[in-house]
Amino acid sequence: MGMILQADPKAAYLAHQEEIDEAVRVVLDSGWYILGSAGVSFEKEFAAFMGAAFAIGVGTGTDAIQVALRACGIGPGDVVATVSHTAIATVAAIDMVGATPLLVDIDPVTFTMDATRLEDTLKTVAGRDIKALVPVHLYGHPADMEAILDIARRFSLHVIEDCAQSHGAQFRGQMTGTLGHFGAFSFYPTKNLGALGDGGACVCNDSALAEKARLIRQYGWKQRYISDIRGTNTRLDELQAAILRVKLRYLNSENERRRWIASQYSAALGNLGWTLPCERKGAKHV
Repeated sequence: MGMILQADPKAAYLAHQEEIDEAVRVVLDSGWYILGSAGVSFEKEFAAFMGAAFAIGVGTGTDAIQVALRACGIGPGDVVATVSHTAIATVAAIDMVGATPLLVDIDPVTFTMDATRLEDTLKTVAGRDIKALVPVHLYGHPADMEAILDIARRFSLHVIEDCAQSHGAQFRGQMTGTLGHFGAFSFYPTKNLGALGDGGACVCNDSALAEKARLIRQYGWKQRYISDIRGTNTRLDELQAAILRVKLRYLNSENERRRWIASQYSAALGNLGWTLPCERKGAKHV
């Protein structure tokens, strides 16, 4: 019996091979490989897919969180609350900006941030410089953003959604990544929307935050070689952008196929007494 792979990037490539090969050829022929037309087009198309005003392509999903935090003014001495159950990248990005992660426990049913525990945790550390929340839409299931955003408003916190696994997931009809100040996406090859290498994006609806994120991703440049603010180097390259443009066209249909397959597993395993993935009311799991 063959192994059923959790993810198969090669199969995802082969499913759209002709279109991807052609998209890559166009970029190679163009001679423009960084921050060119493919990247600009992908940013516009991804923002439109999300129902967001802006998307800013970056080098990795970890960098997407880091850039979003920095654009929100988060840095050394600040505290950022996130979940204890997530990939190390979430916490690494907080550490990369010099902030201190504050770990909050998860809801045992959805494995996403427990809003009650979040509020309790914030109350116990009152007085510390808590500046932001990073809820994680783990395994494609949206966190309880209604409750989380209410807490964020009351505590005056920025919200950066970790959407590394939730491309196309929805909460009350709105895409994850468009509910907080920023959504941070990874395009690692195993993701629902995966490149054939590293990649990431920040999504937001605030023009000032979007402009700051664009500056941060390339040395803080408004004008070439002149840094207006302290930035870094984290850019989505043209080859990955071209590949992502192809795959984005199929994301909705492939998510629906994924959901159907998951429903078959849930039906077949439902009588075994195991804890199975669920879908919170108002959420669309991918």
